[in-house]
Amino acid sequence: MAEITPIVMPKWGLAMQEGLLAAWHVAAGERVEKGRELCDIETSKIANVFESPAAGLVRRILVEPGTTVPVGKLLAVLAEPQVDEAAIDAFVAEFEARFAADAAAAAQAAPQPRVLDVGGRRIRVLEIGEGELPLVFVHGFGGDLENWMFNQAELAAGRRTVALDLPGHGGSSKDPGAGTVSALAEAVAATLDALGIAKAHLVGHSLGGAVALALALDRPERVASATLVAPAGLGAEIAMDYIEGFLATSRARKLRPILEMLVHDPKLVTAEMVENVLRAKRMDGAQEALETIARACFADGRQSWRARERLADLSVPVQVIWGEEDRILPVTHAEGLPAAIPVLRLAATGHLAHMEKAAEVNAAIARFLG
Repeated sequence: MAEITPIVMPKWGLAMQEGLLAAWHVAAGERVEKGRELCDIETSKIANVFESPAAGLVRRILVEPGTTVPVGKLLAVLAEPQVDEAAIDAFVAEFEARFAADAAAAAQAAPQPRVLDVGGRRIRVLEIGEGELPLVFVHGFGGDLENWMFNQAELAAGRRTVALDLPGHGGSSKDPGAGTVSALAEAVAATLDALGIAKAHLVGHSLGGAVALALALDRPERVASATLVAPAGLGAEIAMDYIEGFLATSRARKLRPILEMLVHDPKLVTAEMVENVLRAKRMDGAQEALETIARACFADGRQSWRARERLADLSVPVQVIWGEEDRILPVTHAEGLPAAIPVLRLAATGHLAHMEKAAEVNAAIARFLG
């Protein structure tokens, strides 16, 4: 029997339970190649394009644009012309009959975040995979561990991975201490201690990139390598209109253009993403924690912690990844680095390179880890 390929709502990150099918880029009867952009999907964090997992003829489109469906729901069917309609009918009926049971079992089996006591502070972590030398993800200012939804699960094959919420963020304690890069780095080191991790590969984004770099410089015995995605710490400039707007804004209509500064394509910012950011900011102590970190890290409208002059002292491998259209931290900060630090610059990409160009970033990290 000729193959029938199901196209289902993807699961991008363990927190994703459903997605909004925003638009189709193909029509029934159209032939597609593997990797062709099929549809736009909006999640609670960001919108993204879903690419075809296989080549084939689009025989059925089962979900209309504007519909929110659970992860794993059948969206469309690919099959060659020799597959008759009765066979497709039977395939769709069988798939949908077992979907509910499979979805329930998958939800129960999925790893869930947990909260650690780290020196009297709560630190939320999400662990996926197993291995001797873990990969640890550190998010940026105002983010949380779910910012790695397109990366952590993909990079967990054959290795232990840990994503964490920095103090003052997400499900962690809203006490950021001094709020400096060094203080946040110490909190990450203490979290590794609590997890029994003596040494790890680090991936850090933005402020989290500065935290990862601080650990690589000051605690090299704890760091196997560091991948820095649009990192702070390599120059003075930062878009304070973003930082100040993020802190000051409490209405969705005004916050949306602020968040659109993070990405190359404004359509990637979803209504649910805006609401989730507002919800996180309204948590007890969150606003005060973010203000403390901003004062400590971005005093007088410039980056307070800068390590460019120390890069020659690095004793661990470091790579840098940056979007060419970053409006928060200029990509020019990736220029003039020591020759030992490879730099990947991604076209048509903003500050959230790990979400906007997840496949390219994941591939670069995997290559760097060997």
